[in-house]
Amino acid sequence: MWYVGYTGFMIKKFALITLVFLPFLAQASSLEISGWIPYWKGNQGVEDARDNLDVLTEINPFTLSVTSSGEIKDLGNIKKGTWPKLFKEARKQDVAVIPTVMWSDTASIYNVLSDKKLRKKHIDNIVKFVNKGKFDGVDIDYEGKSAETKDYYSAFLTELKSELGDKTLACTIEARTPPESLYNTVPKTLSYANDFTVIGDVCDQVRIMTYDQQRADLKLNNAKSGVPYIPVADIDWVEKVVGLTIDTIPKEKIMLGVATYGREWEVSVSKNRFGNYASLWTVTHEYSMDFADQVGIEPLRNSAGELSYSYFATSSPYGNMLKNYKVPRNTPDAQKAALQALAYANKTGNTAFVNVVSWSDAEAIREKLYIAEDLGLRGISIFKVDGTEDETLWDTLREEI
Repeated sequence: MWYVGYTGFMIKKFALITLVFLPFLAQASSLEISGWIPYWKGNQGVEDARDNLDVLTEINPFTLSVTSSGEIKDLGNIKKGTWPKLFKEARKQDVAVIPTVMWSDTASIYNVLSDKKLRKKHIDNIVKFVNKGKFDGVDIDYEGKSAETKDYYSAFLTELKSELGDKTLACTIEARTPPESLYNTVPKTLSYANDFTVIGDVCDQVRIMTYDQQRADLKLNNAKSGVPYIPVADIDWVEKVVGLTIDTIPKEKIMLGVATYGREWEVSVSKNRFGNYASLWTVTHEYSMDFADQVGIEPLRNSAGELSYSYFATSSPYGNMLKNYKVPRNTPDAQKAALQALAYANKTGNTAFVNVVSWSDAEAIREKLYIAEDLGLRGISIFKVDGTEDETLWDTLREEI
């Protein structure tokens, strides 16, 4: 920090430094923040978004699906209820309103997009919905596509953008882990469903779903294997994914997807190894913190940058069985159960089971915001805005933008 007022020289020096760093400051403060509002949370999500329109630059009603024939289906009925009032208030504050079309039927996506007539009809349906609703554009989130769909999907995006004209075409795509981190032995031929070059050229925005990493990165799994490791999105993994993506997609188009949730897992522990991770359920920040209080554990900021803890379920026999197994001195309470299970497995050769909770809170999202700033990305996209996120998230973002 520069303290000015001692001499004219110091004041001039401060002014010069301010001018030199002005482009950086402008870039940091101009990061865009969008948020997906899920239809299954309805009024709660709408209220959450309304309360935080001062932070958001764009809202994405996550309500539209697609039938097997390519017709648009509005699961959230965004023409009625509390939605129109939200849209009106958003527009008053210059917050863009861009609904998301989500489709994950692998076979139907291929059937519709590979047929020129069906593809055109599908595009017409989307454009009609956007224009009739006076939306600022559309967000296309087609997941689970086969590699055979790639060229047809590229044609679809190209033709859709042409029909949308000046309206925004946002494209939400799966995160692509670098092959050397995804495979022990990288296959000679790799096939993808998304053509990053076309997407980077055609789409106005590209949202990368940099969450649900879990066990995808084999290198990080090995490097961080001393304790249970199954993050929503490790900072190190996110940087890898973005580094690969910006090779073909302009970074100024990229919105970094950040999660507001987590998961609880049952982990099998065998000799020298935390083995299978069985997903139990999705967790919220409030649930995770409340349950940590119930079991008397303070969550730990783990190596992925998220909050986590381990414990033995009340129905599990391992809590009493393993309570006398020693763990390294100064082991945090959040890791004690996991390391007791490992000590038991190492000593007896038997398998034990422990529950692990790991989730993305406001601080984890702040770190992702820093990545977006440092790499010069367009901004971040929050999944999801529904009132269940860490209650400190919005003030955290206000501090940063």
